[in-house]
Amino acid sequence: MSTGFSEEQKLYLEGMARALAAARAGRTSAGAQSSGARSASPADVHRAAQDRFIAAGRKLTREDEAKRAKDPFDLWEDMRESAARGVFPRGTDVFLYKFHGLFYVAPAQDAFMLRLRNPNGIIDAGKLRAVASIAEQHGGGYAHVTTRANLQVREIGPGSVIAVLERLADAGLTSRGAGADNIRNITGNPTAGIDPQELIDTRPLGLDLHHTILNHRELYGLPRKFNIAFDGGGAVASLEDTNDIGFTAVRVPAGRSVPEGVYFRVGVAGITGHGDFTRDLGVVIAPAECLGMAQAILGVFAEEGDRTDRTRARLKYVVERLGLDVFRDKVEARLRQPPVRLPADQCEPRPPVARGAHVGFHRQKQAGRLYCGVVLPAGRLTVAQMRGIADIAERFGSGTIRLTVWQNLIVSDIEEGAAEAVSAALKSIALDAAASPVRAGMVACTGNSGCKFSASDTKRHALELVEHLEPRVALDSPLNIHLTGCPHSCAQHYIGDIGLLATKVPGADDRDVEAYHVYAGGGYGAERSLARELARDVPAGELPQLLEGLLRGYLEKRAAAGESFGSFVQRHSPDELRELAGGVAAGAA
Repeated sequence: MSTGFSEEQKLYLEGMARALAAARAGRTSAGAQSSGARSASPADVHRAAQDRFIAAGRKLTREDEAKRAKDPFDLWEDMRESAARGVFPRGTDVFLYKFHGLFYVAPAQDAFMLRLRNPNGIIDAGKLRAVASIAEQHGGGYAHVTTRANLQVREIGPGSVIAVLERLADAGLTSRGAGADNIRNITGNPTAGIDPQELIDTRPLGLDLHHTILNHRELYGLPRKFNIAFDGGGAVASLEDTNDIGFTAVRVPAGRSVPEGVYFRVGVAGITGHGDFTRDLGVVIAPAECLGMAQAILGVFAEEGDRTDRTRARLKYVVERLGLDVFRDKVEARLRQPPVRLPADQCEPRPPVARGAHVGFHRQKQAGRLYCGVVLPAGRLTVAQMRGIADIAERFGSGTIRLTVWQNLIVSDIEEGAAEAVSAALKSIALDAAASPVRAGMVACTGNSGCKFSASDTKRHALELVEHLEPRVALDSPLNIHLTGCPHSCAQHYIGDIGLLATKVPGADDRDVEAYHVYAGGGYGAERSLARELARDVPAGELPQLLEGLLRGYLEKRAAAGESFGSFVQRHSPDELRELAGGVAAGAA
Protein backbone atom coordinates (compact mmCIF):
# COMPACT_ATOMS: atom_id res chain seq x y z
CA MET A 1 0.00 0.00 0.00
CA SER A 2 1.32 3.48 -0.85
CA THR A 3 3.52 5.09 1.76
CA GLY A 4 1.61 8.31 1.14
CA PHE A 5 -1.07 7.11 3.56
CA SER A 6 -0.89 7.44 7.34
CA GLU A 7 -1.15 4.30 9.48
CA GLU A 8 -4.78 5.08 10.31
CA GLN A 9 -5.65 5.64 6.64
CA LYS A 10 -4.05 2.32 5.72
CA LEU A 11 -6.06 0.56 8.41
CA TYR A 12 -9.24 2.22 7.15
CA LEU A 13 -8.62 1.16 3.56
CA GLU A 14 -7.65 -2.36 4.61
CA GLY A 15 -10.88 -2.63 6.61
CA MET A 16 -12.89 -1.47 3.62
CA ALA A 17 -11.14 -3.98 1.38
CA ARG A 18 -11.86 -6.82 3.79
CA ALA A 19 -15.52 -5.90 4.03
CA LEU A 20 -15.95 -5.60 0.27
CA ALA A 21 -14.17 -8.89 -0.27
CA ALA A 22 -16.45 -10.52 2.28
CA ALA A 23 -19.51 -9.11 0.54
CA ARG A 24 -18.32 -10.40 -2.85
CA ALA A 25 -17.65 -13.81 -1.36
CA GLY A 26 -21.21 -13.91 -0.02
CA ARG A 27 -20.18 -14.10 3.61
CA THR A 28 -23.28 -15.02 5.57
CA SER A 29 -24.74 -11.97 7.27
CA ALA A 30 -26.66 -11.38 10.49
CA GLY A 31 -24.73 -14.32 11.90
CA ALA A 32 -26.52 -16.99 9.84
CA GLN A 33 -23.28 -18.82 9.16
CA SER A 34 -24.42 -22.40 9.55
CA SER A 35 -26.06 -22.72 6.12
CA GLY A 36 -24.18 -20.06 4.16
CA ALA A 37 -27.44 -19.12 2.39
CA ARG A 38 -28.74 -15.58 2.10
CA SER A 39 -32.42 -14.69 2.17
CA ALA A 40 -34.10 -13.30 -0.95
CA SER A 41 -34.21 -9.86 0.64
CA PRO A 42 -31.86 -8.64 3.37
CA ALA A 43 -34.81 -7.18 5.27
CA ASP A 44 -36.71 -10.47 5.33
CA VAL A 45 -35.38 -11.37 8.77
CA HIS A 46 -37.03 -8.26 10.20
CA ARG A 47 -40.33 -8.72 8.38
CA ALA A 48 -40.48 -12.35 9.54
CA ALA A 49 -39.94 -11.26 13.13
CA GLN A 50 -42.68 -8.64 12.80
CA ASP A 51 -45.00 -11.25 11.26
CA ARG A 52 -44.61 -13.48 14.31
CA PHE A 53 -45.74 -10.70 16.62
CA ILE A 54 -48.68 -9.86 14.38
CA ALA A 55 -49.69 -13.54 14.20
CA ALA A 56 -49.66 -13.63 18.00
CA GLY A 57 -52.17 -10.78 18.07
CA ARG A 58 -49.72 -8.09 19.19
CA LYS A 59 -49.46 -4.59 17.75
CA LEU A 60 -46.17 -3.42 16.29
CA THR A 61 -44.62 -0.21 17.54
CA ARG A 62 -45.11 2.92 15.46
CA GLU A 63 -41.45 2.70 14.49
CA ASP A 64 -41.66 -0.91 13.31
CA GLU A 65 -44.80 -0.07 11.35
CA ALA A 66 -42.86 2.74 9.68
CA LYS A 67 -39.93 0.46 8.79
CA ARG A 68 -42.38 -2.13 7.47
CA ALA A 69 -44.21 0.38 5.26
CA LYS A 70 -41.22 2.17 3.75
CA ASP A 71 -37.55 1.28 3.32
CA PRO A 72 -35.63 4.14 5.00
CA PHE A 73 -32.95 3.91 2.32
CA ASP A 74 -35.48 4.54 -0.44
CA LEU A 75 -36.09 8.10 0.79
CA TRP A 76 -33.57 9.92 -1.37
CA GLU A 77 -36.02 11.48 -3.82
CA ASP A 78 -38.40 12.41 -1.00
CA MET A 79 -35.49 14.01 0.86
CA ARG A 80 -34.39 15.87 -2.27
CA GLU A 81 -37.90 17.24 -2.81
CA SER A 82 -38.27 18.31 0.82
CA ALA A 83 -34.88 20.01 0.72
CA ALA A 84 -35.82 21.87 -2.45
CA ARG A 85 -39.02 23.08 -0.74
CA GLY A 86 -37.17 23.89 2.49
CA VAL A 87 -39.45 21.76 4.67
CA PHE A 88 -38.79 19.29 7.47
CA PRO A 89 -40.07 15.69 7.46
CA ARG A 90 -43.42 14.91 9.01
CA GLY A 91 -44.96 11.92 10.75
CA THR A 92 -42.91 8.74 10.80
CA ASP A 93 -40.51 10.17 8.20
CA VAL A 94 -38.93 12.03 11.13
CA PHE A 95 -37.92 8.62 12.47
CA LEU A 96 -36.86 7.27 9.06
CA TYR A 97 -34.55 10.25 8.41
CA LYS A 98 -32.51 9.04 11.39
CA PHE A 99 -31.34 6.10 9.27
CA HIS A 100 -29.38 8.76 7.38
CA GLY A 101 -28.03 10.28 10.60
CA LEU A 102 -30.42 13.24 10.41
CA PHE A 103 -32.42 14.08 13.53
CA TYR A 104 -35.17 16.70 13.39
CA VAL A 105 -34.86 17.90 16.99
CA ALA A 106 -37.85 20.23 17.31
CA PRO A 107 -39.06 21.70 19.60
CA ALA A 108 -35.59 22.02 21.19
CA GLN A 109 -34.27 23.41 17.90
CA ASP A 110 -36.19 23.89 14.65
CA ALA A 111 -33.36 22.21 12.82
CA PHE A 112 -31.59 18.95 12.04
CA MET A 113 -28.78 17.45 14.05
CA LEU A 114 -26.37 15.41 11.94
CA ARG A 115 -24.59 12.48 13.59
CA LEU A 116 -21.63 10.83 11.87
CA ARG A 117 -20.27 7.30 11.93
CA ASN A 118 -16.68 7.62 13.11
CA PRO A 119 -15.30 4.07 13.55
CA ASN A 120 -12.96 3.58 16.50
CA GLY A 121 -13.45 7.28 17.26
CA ILE A 122 -10.59 8.11 14.88
CA ILE A 123 -10.74 10.87 12.27
CA ASP A 124 -7.99 12.45 10.21
CA ALA A 125 -7.29 16.14 9.86
CA GLY A 126 -8.77 16.45 6.38
CA LYS A 127 -12.05 14.90 7.43
CA LEU A 128 -12.24 17.09 10.54
CA ARG A 129 -11.84 20.14 8.32
CA ALA A 130 -14.69 18.84 6.17
CA VAL A 131 -16.90 18.59 9.26
CA ALA A 132 -15.88 22.14 10.20
CA SER A 133 -16.90 23.38 6.75
CA ILE A 134 -20.29 21.65 6.99
CA ALA A 135 -20.86 23.14 10.44
CA GLU A 136 -19.84 26.59 9.18
CA GLN A 137 -21.83 26.61 5.94
CA HIS A 138 -24.88 24.58 6.92
CA GLY A 139 -24.95 24.35 10.73
CA GLY A 140 -24.50 26.41 13.85
CA GLY A 141 -20.73 26.82 13.60
CA TYR A 142 -19.82 24.10 16.09
CA ALA A 143 -19.84 20.35 16.69
CA HIS A 144 -20.26 18.17 19.77
CA VAL A 145 -18.12 15.17 20.67
CA THR A 146 -20.45 12.42 21.90
CA THR A 147 -20.16 9.67 24.49
CA ARG A 148 -19.64 7.22 21.62
CA ALA A 149 -16.48 9.01 20.42
CA ASN A 150 -18.43 10.56 17.58
CA LEU A 151 -19.27 13.98 16.15
CA GLN A 152 -22.61 15.76 15.85
CA VAL A 153 -23.31 18.94 13.89
CA ARG A 154 -26.37 20.92 14.94
CA GLU A 155 -28.66 23.69 13.60
CA ILE A 156 -28.85 22.40 10.03
CA GLY A 157 -31.73 23.82 8.03
CA PRO A 158 -34.10 21.71 5.89
CA GLY A 159 -32.75 23.06 2.63
CA SER A 160 -29.25 21.79 3.38
CA VAL A 161 -29.97 18.08 3.76
CA ILE A 162 -28.82 16.88 0.34
CA ALA A 163 -25.82 19.22 0.26
CA VAL A 164 -24.69 17.98 3.67
CA LEU A 165 -24.96 14.29 2.75
CA GLU A 166 -23.13 14.90 -0.51
CA ARG A 167 -20.37 16.81 1.30
CA LEU A 168 -19.98 13.91 3.73
CA ALA A 169 -19.61 11.43 0.89
CA ASP A 170 -17.10 13.65 -0.92
CA ALA A 171 -14.99 13.76 2.27
CA GLY A 172 -15.06 9.98 2.79
CA LEU A 173 -17.42 10.30 5.74
CA THR A 174 -20.83 8.77 6.35
CA SER A 175 -23.82 9.15 8.63
CA ARG A 176 -25.58 5.99 7.40
CA GLY A 177 -27.32 4.20 10.26
CA ALA A 178 -26.07 6.69 12.86
CA GLY A 179 -29.54 6.92 14.42
CA ALA A 180 -32.80 4.99 14.76
CA ASP A 181 -32.89 1.20 15.16
CA ASN A 182 -29.38 0.52 13.99
CA ILE A 183 -25.90 -0.35 15.22
CA ARG A 184 -24.33 2.81 16.54
CA ASN A 185 -20.76 3.99 16.13
CA ILE A 186 -18.23 1.20 16.80
CA THR A 187 -15.95 2.27 19.63
CA GLY A 188 -12.64 1.09 21.08
CA ASN A 189 -9.80 2.34 23.21
CA PRO A 190 -8.91 5.83 21.93
CA THR A 191 -5.22 4.98 22.32
CA ALA A 192 -5.45 1.74 20.32
CA GLY A 193 -2.24 1.10 18.42
CA ILE A 194 -0.19 3.58 20.44
CA ASP A 195 -0.78 2.37 24.00
CA PRO A 196 2.31 0.81 25.66
CA GLN A 197 0.25 -1.58 27.80
CA GLU A 198 -2.41 -2.77 25.36
CA LEU A 199 -2.80 -6.47 24.66
CA ILE A 200 -3.97 -5.99 21.08
CA ASP A 201 -4.63 -3.15 18.65
CA THR A 202 -8.39 -3.38 18.06
CA ARG A 203 -8.59 -0.81 15.25
CA PRO A 204 -8.66 -3.39 12.41
CA LEU A 205 -11.45 -5.27 14.18
CA GLY A 206 -13.52 -2.12 14.61
CA LEU A 207 -13.03 -1.15 10.96
CA ASP A 208 -13.93 -4.64 9.75
CA LEU A 209 -17.20 -4.51 11.71
CA HIS A 210 -17.88 -0.92 10.60
CA HIS A 211 -17.62 -1.78 6.90
CA THR A 212 -19.58 -5.00 7.34
CA ILE A 213 -22.43 -2.98 8.85
CA LEU A 214 -22.34 -0.47 6.00
CA ASN A 215 -22.52 -3.24 3.41
CA HIS A 216 -25.20 -5.49 4.93
CA ARG A 217 -28.76 -4.18 4.74
CA GLU A 218 -30.08 -6.79 7.20
CA LEU A 219 -28.00 -5.19 9.94
CA TYR A 220 -30.33 -2.17 9.81
CA GLY A 221 -33.87 -1.93 11.16
CA LEU A 222 -33.22 -3.88 14.36
CA PRO A 223 -35.77 -3.95 17.20
CA ARG A 224 -33.93 -1.01 18.78
CA LYS A 225 -30.52 0.65 18.73
CA PHE A 226 -27.44 -1.49 19.39
CA ASN A 227 -24.01 -0.63 20.83
CA ILE A 228 -20.75 -2.54 20.28
CA ALA A 229 -17.31 -1.76 21.69
CA PHE A 230 -13.84 -3.32 21.75
CA ASP A 231 -11.37 -3.13 24.62
CA GLY A 232 -7.79 -4.06 23.81
CA GLY A 233 -6.49 -3.61 27.34
CA GLY A 234 -5.21 -0.06 26.94
CA ALA A 235 -4.83 2.51 29.69
CA VAL A 236 -7.82 4.57 28.52
CA ALA A 237 -11.07 2.64 28.91
CA SER A 238 -13.58 2.07 26.12
CA LEU A 239 -16.46 1.27 28.55
CA GLU A 240 -17.15 -1.90 26.60
CA ASP A 241 -18.98 -3.38 29.61
CA THR A 242 -21.79 -0.84 29.14
CA ASN A 243 -22.53 -2.00 25.56
CA ASP A 244 -24.91 -4.54 24.05
CA ILE A 245 -21.77 -6.41 22.99
CA GLY A 246 -18.45 -5.82 24.67
CA PHE A 247 -15.35 -7.57 23.33
CA THR A 248 -12.69 -7.55 26.08
CA ALA A 249 -9.13 -8.62 25.28
CA VAL A 250 -7.55 -11.03 27.76
CA ARG A 251 -4.35 -13.03 27.89
CA VAL A 252 -4.78 -16.77 28.41
CA PRO A 253 -1.70 -18.35 30.02
CA ALA A 254 -0.26 -21.72 29.10
CA GLY A 255 -1.93 -24.86 30.36
CA ARG A 256 -5.50 -23.93 29.52
CA SER A 257 -7.90 -25.48 27.01
CA VAL A 258 -6.71 -23.08 24.30
CA PRO A 259 -3.16 -22.25 23.21
CA GLU A 260 -1.47 -19.45 25.13
CA GLY A 261 -2.18 -16.02 23.69
CA VAL A 262 -4.54 -13.06 23.46
CA TYR A 263 -8.26 -13.75 23.05
CA PHE A 264 -11.50 -11.87 23.59
CA ARG A 265 -14.12 -12.52 26.19
CA VAL A 266 -17.63 -11.69 25.05
CA GLY A 267 -20.01 -9.69 27.23
CA VAL A 268 -23.62 -9.10 26.26
CA ALA A 269 -26.64 -7.02 27.24
CA GLY A 270 -24.95 -4.08 28.95
CA ILE A 271 -27.22 -1.06 29.34
CA THR A 272 -26.45 0.87 32.51
CA GLY A 273 -29.40 3.20 32.00
CA HIS A 274 -31.51 0.11 32.64
CA GLY A 275 -29.33 -1.03 35.52
CA ASP A 276 -27.04 -3.62 33.90
CA PHE A 277 -23.46 -4.12 32.82
CA THR A 278 -22.58 -6.82 30.30
CA ARG A 279 -22.96 -10.46 31.26
CA ASP A 280 -20.05 -12.72 30.39
CA LEU A 281 -20.96 -15.48 27.89
CA GLY A 282 -18.34 -17.75 29.43
CA VAL A 283 -16.30 -18.15 26.25
CA VAL A 284 -13.09 -16.95 24.66
CA ILE A 285 -12.69 -16.30 20.95
CA ALA A 286 -9.76 -15.49 18.69
CA PRO A 287 -9.64 -11.92 17.31
CA ALA A 288 -10.59 -13.20 13.85
CA GLU A 289 -13.81 -14.63 15.32
CA CYS A 290 -15.14 -11.31 16.66
CA LEU A 291 -16.95 -10.37 13.45
CA GLY A 292 -18.76 -13.71 13.22
CA MET A 293 -19.70 -13.57 16.89
CA ALA A 294 -21.11 -10.05 16.50
CA GLN A 295 -23.17 -11.12 13.48
CA ALA A 296 -24.49 -14.18 15.32
CA ILE A 297 -25.59 -12.13 18.33
CA LEU A 298 -27.19 -9.56 16.04
CA GLY A 299 -29.03 -12.34 14.23
CA VAL A 300 -30.54 -13.60 17.49
CA PHE A 301 -31.47 -10.06 18.49
CA ALA A 302 -33.14 -9.38 15.12
CA GLU A 303 -35.30 -12.49 15.49
CA GLU A 304 -36.00 -12.37 19.22
CA GLY A 305 -36.11 -8.65 20.03
CA ASP A 306 -39.44 -7.13 21.01
CA ARG A 307 -41.14 -5.29 18.14
CA THR A 308 -44.15 -4.17 20.20
CA ASP A 309 -42.67 -2.35 23.21
CA ARG A 310 -39.85 0.17 22.79
CA THR A 311 -39.07 0.17 26.50
CA ARG A 312 -38.18 -3.53 26.37
CA ALA A 313 -36.68 -3.74 22.89
CA ARG A 314 -33.01 -3.88 23.88
CA LEU A 315 -30.80 -6.98 24.00
CA LYS A 316 -30.92 -7.01 27.81
CA TYR A 317 -34.55 -8.08 27.72
CA VAL A 318 -33.93 -10.84 25.17
CA VAL A 319 -31.25 -12.30 27.43
CA GLU A 320 -33.49 -11.98 30.48
CA ARG A 321 -36.41 -13.69 28.73
CA LEU A 322 -34.42 -16.55 27.23
CA GLY A 323 -31.88 -16.96 30.01
CA LEU A 324 -28.14 -16.64 29.37
CA ASP A 325 -27.62 -20.35 28.59
CA VAL A 326 -30.42 -20.54 26.00
CA PHE A 327 -29.30 -17.25 24.49
CA ARG A 328 -25.74 -18.56 24.15
CA ASP A 329 -27.03 -21.77 22.55
CA LYS A 330 -28.95 -19.76 19.96
CA VAL A 331 -25.85 -17.69 19.22
CA GLU A 332 -23.62 -20.76 18.91
CA ALA A 333 -26.10 -22.39 16.52
CA ARG A 334 -25.33 -19.58 14.06
CA LEU A 335 -21.56 -20.08 14.17
CA ARG A 336 -19.49 -22.42 12.04
CA GLN A 337 -18.07 -23.89 15.22
CA PRO A 338 -18.87 -23.15 18.85
CA PRO A 339 -16.41 -21.01 20.81
CA VAL A 340 -14.29 -22.46 23.59
CA ARG A 341 -15.88 -22.36 27.03
CA LEU A 342 -13.42 -20.95 29.53
CA PRO A 343 -14.18 -19.40 32.94
CA ALA A 344 -13.03 -15.83 33.42
CA ASP A 345 -10.73 -16.81 36.28
CA GLN A 346 -8.68 -18.90 33.83
CA CYS A 347 -7.59 -15.68 32.11
CA GLU A 348 -5.06 -13.15 33.35
CA PRO A 349 -6.46 -9.92 34.81
CA ARG A 350 -6.76 -6.99 32.44
CA PRO A 351 -3.99 -4.40 32.69
CA PRO A 352 -5.24 -1.58 34.91
CA VAL A 353 -7.11 1.42 33.54
CA ALA A 354 -5.31 4.70 34.17
CA ARG A 355 -8.07 7.14 34.99
CA GLY A 356 -7.20 10.57 33.71
CA ALA A 357 -4.92 9.24 30.96
CA HIS A 358 -7.27 10.73 28.35
CA VAL A 359 -5.97 14.21 29.31
CA GLY A 360 -2.46 15.64 29.06
CA PHE A 361 0.75 14.31 27.49
CA HIS A 362 1.60 10.60 27.68
CA ARG A 363 4.24 8.39 26.09
CA GLN A 364 3.24 6.12 23.24
CA LYS A 365 4.60 2.65 22.53
CA GLN A 366 6.39 4.21 19.54
CA ALA A 367 9.79 5.48 20.67
CA GLY A 368 10.06 9.25 20.96
CA ARG A 369 6.33 9.86 20.47
CA LEU A 370 3.63 11.30 22.71
CA TYR A 371 -0.11 11.63 22.59
CA CYS A 372 -1.90 14.68 23.93
CA GLY A 373 -5.36 14.55 25.46
CA VAL A 374 -7.25 17.83 25.03
CA VAL A 375 -10.13 18.90 27.26
CA LEU A 376 -13.20 20.27 25.48
CA PRO A 377 -15.74 22.47 27.29
CA ALA A 378 -18.77 20.18 27.65
CA GLY A 379 -17.66 18.32 24.52
CA ARG A 380 -18.05 21.36 22.25
CA LEU A 381 -15.75 22.37 19.38
CA THR A 382 -16.14 25.56 17.37
CA VAL A 383 -15.35 25.64 13.66
CA ALA A 384 -12.15 27.57 14.39
CA GLN A 385 -11.12 25.01 17.00
CA MET A 386 -11.77 22.09 14.64
CA ARG A 387 -9.54 23.68 12.04
CA GLY A 388 -6.97 24.54 14.67
CA ILE A 389 -6.90 20.94 15.94
CA ALA A 390 -6.51 19.67 12.37
CA ASP A 391 -3.56 22.02 11.87
CA ILE A 392 -1.94 20.93 15.15
CA ALA A 393 -2.40 17.26 14.30
CA GLU A 394 -0.71 17.70 10.92
CA ARG A 395 2.02 20.07 12.09
CA PHE A 396 3.11 18.11 15.15
CA GLY A 397 1.73 14.61 14.62
CA SER A 398 0.49 12.22 11.96
CA GLY A 399 -2.71 14.13 11.22
CA THR A 400 -4.70 11.76 13.42
CA ILE A 401 -7.37 12.89 15.91
CA ARG A 402 -8.88 10.39 18.33
CA LEU A 403 -12.21 11.18 19.96
CA THR A 404 -13.04 9.59 23.31
CA VAL A 405 -16.15 8.49 25.19
CA TRP A 406 -15.21 11.16 27.74
CA GLN A 407 -16.12 13.85 25.17
CA ASN A 408 -12.58 15.06 24.68
CA LEU A 409 -10.00 14.36 21.98
CA ILE A 410 -6.46 13.08 21.61
CA VAL A 411 -3.82 14.19 19.12
CA SER A 412 -1.34 11.34 18.63
CA ASP A 413 2.17 10.75 17.30
CA ILE A 414 3.70 13.99 18.59
CA GLU A 415 7.49 14.23 18.86
CA GLU A 416 8.62 14.35 22.48
CA GLY A 417 10.28 17.71 22.12
CA ALA A 418 7.14 19.38 20.76
CA ALA A 419 4.97 19.25 23.88
CA GLU A 420 5.51 22.88 24.81
CA ALA A 421 4.76 24.07 21.28
CA VAL A 422 1.62 21.94 21.15
CA SER A 423 0.42 23.40 24.45
CA ALA A 424 0.94 26.92 23.13
CA ALA A 425 -0.91 26.11 19.90
CA LEU A 426 -3.83 24.69 21.88
CA LYS A 427 -4.05 27.79 24.06
CA SER A 428 -4.16 29.95 20.95
CA ILE A 429 -7.51 28.32 20.09
CA ALA A 430 -8.79 28.47 23.70
CA LEU A 431 -8.12 24.80 24.46
CA ASP A 432 -5.73 23.12 26.89
CA ALA A 433 -4.06 19.80 27.60
CA ALA A 434 -4.01 20.53 31.32
CA ALA A 435 -7.16 20.32 33.41
CA SER A 436 -8.34 19.83 36.96
CA PRO A 437 -9.91 16.45 37.83
CA VAL A 438 -13.31 18.14 37.85
CA ARG A 439 -12.94 19.60 34.37
CA ALA A 440 -11.26 16.51 32.90
CA GLY A 441 -13.99 14.18 34.12
CA MET A 442 -17.10 16.24 33.32
CA VAL A 443 -19.47 14.49 30.89
CA ALA A 444 -22.81 15.92 29.76
CA CYS A 445 -25.43 14.89 27.21
CA THR A 446 -26.84 17.40 24.72
CA GLY A 447 -29.41 18.79 27.14
CA ASN A 448 -32.62 20.65 26.39
CA SER A 449 -30.85 23.22 24.21
CA GLY A 450 -30.82 20.56 21.51
CA CYS A 451 -32.81 17.52 22.66
CA LYS A 452 -36.55 17.38 23.23
CA PHE A 453 -36.24 14.57 25.78
CA SER A 454 -33.96 16.44 28.18
CA ALA A 455 -35.42 18.08 31.27
CA SER A 456 -32.50 20.46 31.76
CA ASP A 457 -29.68 22.38 30.10
CA THR A 458 -27.03 19.81 31.05
CA LYS A 459 -24.10 21.36 29.20
CA ARG A 460 -24.64 24.77 30.79
CA HIS A 461 -24.98 23.21 34.22
CA ALA A 462 -21.84 21.14 33.65
CA LEU A 463 -19.82 24.27 32.92
CA GLU A 464 -21.34 26.02 35.94
CA LEU A 465 -20.31 23.11 38.15
CA VAL A 466 -16.75 23.30 36.82
CA GLU A 467 -16.55 27.04 37.46
CA HIS A 468 -17.90 26.62 40.99
CA LEU A 469 -15.95 23.54 42.08
CA GLU A 470 -12.51 24.17 40.57
CA PRO A 471 -11.51 27.08 42.84
CA ARG A 472 -13.15 25.60 45.94
CA VAL A 473 -12.25 21.90 45.97
CA ALA A 474 -8.62 20.87 45.43
CA LEU A 475 -9.01 17.28 44.23
CA ASP A 476 -5.85 15.24 43.76
CA SER A 477 -7.29 12.20 41.95
CA PRO A 478 -9.58 11.63 38.94
CA LEU A 479 -13.30 12.24 39.33
CA ASN A 480 -16.12 11.70 36.84
CA ILE A 481 -19.33 13.72 37.04
CA HIS A 482 -21.94 12.67 34.48
CA LEU A 483 -24.99 14.83 33.72
CA THR A 484 -27.81 13.27 31.74
CA GLY A 485 -31.02 14.99 30.75
CA CYS A 486 -33.45 12.07 30.82
CA PRO A 487 -33.74 8.39 31.77
CA HIS A 488 -32.31 7.38 28.39
CA SER A 489 -29.00 8.11 30.15
CA CYS A 490 -26.93 9.06 27.11
CA ALA A 491 -24.29 10.38 29.52
CA GLN A 492 -24.41 7.15 31.57
CA HIS A 493 -25.04 8.76 34.94
CA TYR A 494 -25.06 5.42 36.74
CA ILE A 495 -21.33 4.83 36.13
CA GLY A 496 -20.12 8.27 37.21
CA ASP A 497 -18.43 8.89 40.54
CA ILE A 498 -21.26 11.39 40.73
CA GLY A 499 -24.24 10.95 38.44
CA LEU A 500 -26.90 13.60 37.85
CA LEU A 501 -30.25 12.78 36.26
CA ALA A 502 -32.30 15.80 35.21
CA THR A 503 -35.88 16.36 36.27
CA LYS A 504 -38.30 19.24 36.89
CA VAL A 505 -39.62 20.51 40.22
CA PRO A 506 -42.22 23.20 41.00
CA GLY A 507 -40.72 26.62 41.61
CA ALA A 508 -41.82 29.44 43.90
CA ASP A 509 -43.93 31.02 41.16
CA ASP A 510 -45.52 27.68 40.13
CA ARG A 511 -43.22 27.46 37.13
CA ASP A 512 -41.12 24.33 36.72
CA VAL A 513 -37.48 24.59 37.76
CA GLU A 514 -34.68 22.47 36.32
CA ALA A 515 -33.39 20.03 38.92
CA TYR A 516 -31.47 16.79 39.35
CA HIS A 517 -31.54 13.50 41.16
CA VAL A 518 -28.06 12.90 42.59
CA TYR A 519 -26.26 9.54 42.52
CA ALA A 520 -22.78 8.56 43.74
CA GLY A 521 -20.39 5.62 43.65
CA GLY A 522 -20.60 4.44 40.05
CA GLY A 523 -17.72 2.73 38.29
CA TYR A 524 -16.76 0.57 35.32
CA GLY A 525 -14.34 -2.18 34.37
CA ALA A 526 -12.64 -3.72 37.40
CA GLU A 527 -14.52 -1.21 39.57
CA ARG A 528 -17.92 -1.67 37.93
CA SER A 529 -20.71 -0.46 40.12
CA LEU A 530 -24.03 1.28 39.65
CA ALA A 531 -24.24 4.56 41.52
CA ARG A 532 -26.64 4.80 44.48
CA GLU A 533 -29.17 7.57 44.88
CA LEU A 534 -28.27 10.27 47.40
CA ALA A 535 -30.81 13.00 46.76
CA ARG A 536 -33.85 13.76 44.65
CA ASP A 537 -35.23 16.91 43.09
CA VAL A 538 -32.26 19.16 43.85
CA PRO A 539 -32.76 22.46 41.98
CA ALA A 540 -29.91 23.14 39.58
CA GLY A 541 -29.06 26.33 41.45
CA GLU A 542 -28.42 24.37 44.65
CA LEU A 543 -26.39 21.64 43.01
CA PRO A 544 -22.93 23.31 43.12
CA GLN A 545 -23.12 23.76 46.90
CA LEU A 546 -24.31 20.20 47.47
CA LEU A 547 -21.49 18.72 45.39
CA GLU A 548 -18.97 21.04 47.01
CA GLY A 549 -20.06 19.74 50.38
CA LEU A 550 -19.84 16.12 49.30
CA LEU A 551 -16.36 16.56 47.83
CA ARG A 552 -15.09 18.55 50.80
CA GLY A 553 -16.37 15.81 53.06
CA TYR A 554 -14.55 13.21 50.98
CA LEU A 555 -11.24 15.10 51.21
CA GLU A 556 -11.58 15.57 54.97
CA LYS A 557 -12.83 12.11 55.89
CA ARG A 558 -11.13 9.73 53.43
CA ALA A 559 -9.10 6.93 54.98
CA ALA A 560 -5.83 7.95 53.31
CA ALA A 561 -4.57 10.43 50.74
CA GLY A 562 -4.76 7.81 48.01
CA GLU A 563 -8.33 6.66 48.62
CA SER A 564 -10.48 7.23 45.57
CA PHE A 565 -13.84 8.94 45.73
CA GLY A 566 -15.50 5.71 44.60
CA SER A 567 -13.92 3.71 47.41
CA PHE A 568 -14.91 6.39 49.89
CA VAL A 569 -18.53 6.29 48.74
CA GLN A 570 -18.64 2.51 48.96
CA ARG A 571 -17.57 2.71 52.61
CA HIS A 572 -20.46 4.97 53.55
CA SER A 573 -24.20 4.56 53.47
CA PRO A 574 -26.35 6.99 51.47
CA ASP A 575 -27.60 8.46 54.75
CA GLU A 576 -24.04 9.09 55.93
CA LEU A 577 -23.14 10.72 52.63
CA ARG A 578 -26.24 12.91 52.71
CA GLU A 579 -25.42 14.06 56.21
CA LEU A 580 -21.82 14.70 55.28
CA ALA A 581 -22.70 16.69 52.18
CA GLY A 582 -25.42 18.73 53.86
CA GLY A 583 -23.38 19.50 56.94
CA VAL A 584 -20.23 20.54 55.11
CA ALA A 585 -22.17 22.50 52.48
CA ALA A 586 -24.05 24.38 55.17
CA GLY A 587 -20.84 25.13 57.01
CA ALA A 588 -19.11 26.32 53.84
CA ALA A 589 -22.03 28.59 53.02
